[in-house]
Order: sequence, then structure tokens, then C-alpha cells
Amino acid sequence: MDETMIATALFSGPDAIMAADRNGLITFWNGGAERLFGFSAEHAIGESLDLIIPKRLRARHWAGWHQVMETGKSRYGDGDMLAVPAVRADGSTISVEFVIHPLADNQGQLLGIAATLRDVTARFEETRELRRQLAERG
Repeated sequence: MDETMIATALFSGPDAIMAADRNGLITFWNGGAERLFGFSAEHAIGESLDLIIPKRLRARHWAGWHQVMETGKSRYGDGDMLAVPAVRADGSTISVEFVIHPLADNQGQLLGIAATLRDVTARFEETRELRRQLAERG
């Protein structure tokens, strides 16, 4: 597979793919991320990840982020999927599932994180409704 094919897959695939540097500034934002979050790449690149993190979760996010940047290790690695709320450009909250990919230089120094994300809002709401129904029967 040549670089053009890889670039096409990264930029136009259905999943959101994004990357951020050590400071949490967005450095890559594909078409899937544009569709999922409603922010253009031109708007998102250079912005803080706070762009898509709900305000009430930012402190917890950044504590974890800084720990990963210091240690190079995350409890959400090796393909583990994590589901969290995220914010869209219109202010609405969605549920996203994502996996992170550490980005390191040739010496192993962590440069940032890439992530592949998918909207799981419908599945999250269905599960919540089923739990509510089970609790009522309970």
C-alpha cells in the first residue's frame, strides 16, 4: 500500500481520527472527526482538546493526560476501548468510544497521542433505557 492510499484512508475513512501533541493541542483532524464533532479541520487544528471535552470532565481528563505524558503509559492502551461523553460544535453532548495510539519519536520519547473515535450515542441510550426498564421491574 503506497502513501497516497494510506493518506486517503486516514483522511476520508468513516471513523474520526485525530492526534494531539504533548500539550494537548490538536495536530490532526480527519473528515470523520469533522462529521462526528462538527468542527472543520481548519477550526480544530491548533485548538486544545478542551474543544470536545465536556467542562465537567476536563480536570479528570487533564490529570490523566499529564500522567500519560510523564510516564508514557496509559491504563487505556493496547486496544482497550473507552467510552466517554464528548461535545459537538453545536454544544450537544454525544457518547464516543475510542482507542488511543501513542505517538513516539525514534528514541521512544512520547510526542503525543492519536485516537480513533466512533459515535456510540444510540447504543449508550438504548442500554440506559434497558437498565431503566429492568430497574422498574426489579
